[in-house]
Amino acid sequence: MTVPKKRRRATPAKPATLPEPRQPADLADLAGVAGVGSADLAGVAGTGAADLAAADSADLAGAGSADIAEADPGERDAWFTYAATDDTIVWSAELSAMLGRPPAEKTMTRQLLARYVHRDDHAKALGAITDVWTSQDAVRTTVRLMRADGGWFDVDCRLDPVKSPDGTVRGIRGTVFDVSDRERARREHTRLTRRGETVQVSLVESDPATGLLTRERFADEVDRALRGAGGALLVVRVQSSSGAASSSEAAVSSSGAVVSSSEVGASDVASSGAVASSGAVASDAAVSDAASSGIAEVSRPSGVADMSRLERNAALLRRAARLLEGKVSPEHLLGRVGPNEIAVLLAGAGWPAAKEYAQVLMEVLEEQTEARCWGGLVRFERDAEAGSHGLLIDAEQAWRQSRETGRPLTRIAHPVPVRDRQGSYRTRVADALGTDRFTLWSQPILELQTNRVTRHELLLRVLDESDGPQSPTQVLDAAERLDAVYDIDLWVVERAMRLAAEQPGLCLQINLSGRSVGDPRLTAEVEKLLQRYQVNPEQLTFEITETALIGNLSEARRFADRIRDLGCGLALDDFGSGYASFRYLRLFPIDLVKIDGEYVVDLVANPQDQVLVRALVQVCQAYGIHTVAEFVQDEPTLRMLRELGVDYVQGYLIGRPSPVLPDRLQSP
Repeated sequence: MTVPKKRRRATPAKPATLPEPRQPADLADLAGVAGVGSADLAGVAGTGAADLAAADSADLAGAGSADIAEADPGERDAWFTYAATDDTIVWSAELSAMLGRPPAEKTMTRQLLARYVHRDDHAKALGAITDVWTSQDAVRTTVRLMRADGGWFDVDCRLDPVKSPDGTVRGIRGTVFDVSDRERARREHTRLTRRGETVQVSLVESDPATGLLTRERFADEVDRALRGAGGALLVVRVQSSSGAASSSEAAVSSSGAVVSSSEVGASDVASSGAVASSGAVASDAAVSDAASSGIAEVSRPSGVADMSRLERNAALLRRAARLLEGKVSPEHLLGRVGPNEIAVLLAGAGWPAAKEYAQVLMEVLEEQTEARCWGGLVRFERDAEAGSHGLLIDAEQAWRQSRETGRPLTRIAHPVPVRDRQGSYRTRVADALGTDRFTLWSQPILELQTNRVTRHELLLRVLDESDGPQSPTQVLDAAERLDAVYDIDLWVVERAMRLAAEQPGLCLQINLSGRSVGDPRLTAEVEKLLQRYQVNPEQLTFEITETALIGNLSEARRFADRIRDLGCGLALDDFGSGYASFRYLRLFPIDLVKIDGEYVVDLVANPQDQVLVRALVQVCQAYGIHTVAEFVQDEPTLRMLRELGVDYVQGYLIGRPSPVLPDRLQSP
């Protein structure tokens, strides 16, 4: 890969005084026995030192150290000599200046000299000295020396044996050259190479099923267009004609908004804590093909018919995506914003042109896909009040109106006011809750110490009569943004309480959105439900989704303290992928941390992920917190997680998400 050009770096001023460097016992001890003789010295150095020195010398020989002078040290060289006969070390004024010592101090003890070798280079220096003494030949090495002010610098050092007339080694002569610039450049090259290998190439994520932009990335492009010259946004619902919803599948709210059982979808927007990102490639957001992180698979319902239906739906959406790509202009962007929804961003298009363009696209889809299609077109202007997510909600509402009225396209000339959008969405949520369009699934969690499933995570699904159970990510994301998610979370908590009461001893993990955790009503409701259903609080662990920004930290802390007082557990979900992870470990009395599956799915093949997971586990152990690894999908990953000290695992290897049925979940 191409290494970025070296950037100019400012040289910081040296501090006035710093503590003396620590004295390494190993190197000082070696210096203390230097006069005993080569055989004794080799024994003290240890069996591995000579091998290390040989490797270091070979490395240096090809790294530019040939510039070191072969002749005896001159007056202007930085040098030192050690004589074993009188056990003294003498060094030049130049070396004294490099180390920051007084120029007049030319004689020093071996122990003091050892203090000026960087602690990380003790083994290297030890090996080089041993090799000189035992091989009776010159050795070259590169080490870091410590200055008196606490700083350090790199030197190439040539060590030559000083021999007696009988050929035995009686001392060492060292010549030192400052090579800090060379070594700094080498380290920077190594750092940039490693960084280039570990950084994600692009933030432009593609939906794995269609190749289009994910909802989150598409929303970014809409925000970019809002800062430009305005335009229009089209959202198209593509549905198989055999599975088209009837008029009985939709309900009209009091405000006239259409509420459809098929209004939910999946996306990679992970801002709602009510959606559990749980499982090996089994994140709740991965239920539909719209899990766009490239990690998640489709969490398929059981049954051949359901699998066939999902495959047909994915194939239909891919075909629609290819048709739209062939019709839109290069400057117009496409994105998958739901399990059956494709969005077209017409940035810079005038309203008349946008309406005509949208009509043509709808006709193409109707004629060439043999599917039922409904569209919603929303106009936006530069710096409009509505953001990208508001515009998407309006366009999605418009296609629902198209389906209800039986026309292919509904046009909205101006975005809906925020208050109206919020009221309409709350009505839709209430209607969905009242008509049992939400349901619970669960996924088992394995305790590694006992190799038993000791708990289950509850996952929310939304029923869509035409496409079966769907991830609620899209709906919950909008609900959080419009402050309408509390009722959904409360619905989940209430049904979890029922389930726990029916099966004493069953341990459940319940997801809560960050906004609900910061709602003062939640604590009182949890207490009431515990009393009503007579649930053992130890059966319940509440998960705060770390990817969801908590609305009120003070209220969230009160909630956390209170549920801990009641005996419930507290977990932090999606650790490492969202807002202020490590800060949350100190702010909340966390019992359990769930390491985001992004760092687990490729753990065996990715050394960087191994380093990160090991560090997260060590941090949690230091804080007294248990860990759960998500996205565990094969035995090698499971074995490595055991070695790293993870406490629990969750994923397809342990069990796929499945509907919660009476007596289906097994108590430990």
